[in-house]
Amino acid sequence: MSGLTIDKISMRFDLPNGGSVQALKDVSLQLNQGELMSVLGPSGCGKTTLLNIVAGFLAPTEGKIRLGDHVVTGPDAERGMVFQQGALFEWMSVRQNVAFGPRMKGQRDSEYGANVDHLLDVVGLQDFKEKAIYELSGGMQQRVALARCLANDPDVILMDEPLGALDALTREKMQSLVLKLWKETGKTIILITHSVEEALLLGERLLVMAPRPGRIHKEYRLPFADLGVGQDLREVKKHPDYAKTREEILAMIWDMEEEIMGRAEENA
Repeated sequence: MSGLTIDKISMRFDLPNGGSVQALKDVSLQLNQGELMSVLGPSGCGKTTLLNIVAGFLAPTEGKIRLGDHVVTGPDAERGMVFQQGALFEWMSVRQNVAFGPRMKGQRDSEYGANVDHLLDVVGLQDFKEKAIYELSGGMQQRVALARCLANDPDVILMDEPLGALDALTREKMQSLVLKLWKETGKTIILITHSVEEALLLGERLLVMAPRPGRIHKEYRLPFADLGVGQDLREVKKHPDYAKTREEILAMIWDMEEEIMGRAEENA
């Protein structure tokens, strides 16, 4: 896999009343193998729509997604998804959840067992591998979801607000884990978030999207993800450029939200 290409993607949703909503318009970018990109923007900017198109869950109205030398036409194990809620199998144990993908490929435990156990070690769940999902905290469930995604060995990991439902302390620990896994596995990762701080910490590339239609407003290339590998993220936030960039992006998104509210009042 040489990289992910998003080539002039547009997405229009037709409405029952004959109208339509242009969710995305002419979005293009190239993501190299092993890059970590965070995406944020105001509600309605098409972040999740774009992620679902990359995942193959939606077919774009115009444009193509290419992964390496082939066009994405639907879901595939080469692109793994981690959702805001883990979407785990409640009736299975932690280990059975992580092993689900390899089992569905027809592999035997002797083939995938060692890797599953290794992943459980990596995400800190080896001592909980026989526990049922409902016995775990939200943070632990998201660790299972990450390990299950990695067990399929995807080229690209897509993350849709995966840490949004967690408390502040657990969220910070999970952010550190995402950075650790990114460096150790060399996977390409696209992460959608509503948190500016999270986007700064977890994006060596950061896209700010504008509505509507959804489009790329500005891209940043940042040092904070690399700095955060193996370091306390609270120390990273003391970097002299961190607060400056955070305030710049917050002001940018605030202006977009004000514009959206103004449009809504005009149409009321």
